[in-house]
Amino acid sequence: MTILVSGGTGFIGSHTVVELLLAGYDVVVFDNFYNSKSCVCDRIKKITGRDFKFYKADMLDRAALDRIFDENKIDAVIHFAGLKAVGESVKIPLTYYYNNIAGTIVLCESMAAHGVKRIVFSSSATVYGEPDHVPMQEDFPITHATNPYGETKIVIERILADLCVSDPEWSVSCLRYFNPIGAHKSGLIGEDPMGIPNNIIPRIQKVALGEWDSITVFGTDYDTPDGTGVRDYIHVTDLAKAHIAALRRAAKVTGWETYNIGCGRGYSVFEVIDAYERASGKPIKRNIQPRRPGDIAVSYADPTRAKEVLGWEAELTIDDMCRDSYNFVINNPKGYEDTEK
Repeated sequence: MTILVSGGTGFIGSHTVVELLLAGYDVVVFDNFYNSKSCVCDRIKKITGRDFKFYKADMLDRAALDRIFDENKIDAVIHFAGLKAVGESVKIPLTYYYNNIAGTIVLCESMAAHGVKRIVFSSSATVYGEPDHVPMQEDFPITHATNPYGETKIVIERILADLCVSDPEWSVSCLRYFNPIGAHKSGLIGEDPMGIPNNIIPRIQKVALGEWDSITVFGTDYDTPDGTGVRDYIHVTDLAKAHIAALRRAAKVTGWETYNIGCGRGYSVFEVIDAYERASGKPIKRNIQPRRPGDIAVSYADPTRAKEVLGWEAELTIDDMCRDSYNFVINNPKGYEDTEK
């Protein structure tokens, strides 16, 4: 079986390509390197000992996508490609709406034209917005996200659901991720964000490497065990394996299905920092600041459906996540050395 992976050299995409290859799938990848590096392809091959076909292409380019489908017998698609920075989406919403939504439409049109109607979509827990209670469940009402990035995920989910209504041959698995962190245990691939990082682990890494003096913690007065915000963090390798489970399910059923992909428990900001201190053996200084507007106290998944239907559940702990993250940054202190876009 041959799987096309859009955005396959990004953080989550690259780890999923590794798991696909290790599971015996043939893989075709395309990416435009907007937020990734070409050296990732060689690193994936080194980890797996397997080759795969790669195309430098943009999902908005219908001719390029048609060529990929023409040249390969694709059985299913895993769709990661898209702009993903929350803060940036607030600054340039039109770019996000156009790229993420129009690009997905172009991809689906090309798929349909070539008779490929199985897709696993990379969605996000941001679609839940600010729910009234936790854990978050798939049947929660989806109304408004808190940022344009999240809104693009909502719109794409609706497009894919409508596609299944219009054509019952489609099989769509929508995976709503919570907070992926970690890196491959080899230290060869991991998270390498552009510019100033927004996510917690890359920011902690800056402190561990001596590049920053401290990690800013926004709010220590939440109604949580230690006063800091609680989130559901999941190891990127566990997350990658969820896509394998979704592919196997998609081969058996048609229609639209959604799954929460998280650990099913929350870790506080202080718990994550403590775990990273254990992993690195270095103290991480904390700069305590007031809460940020819009931040919620607690967010975590109910992953029961993924366990019961897909047979998947997270296995790795917060210590595993931080250990592997630190291993990647120690082996790649400046990120991927390949600067070719």
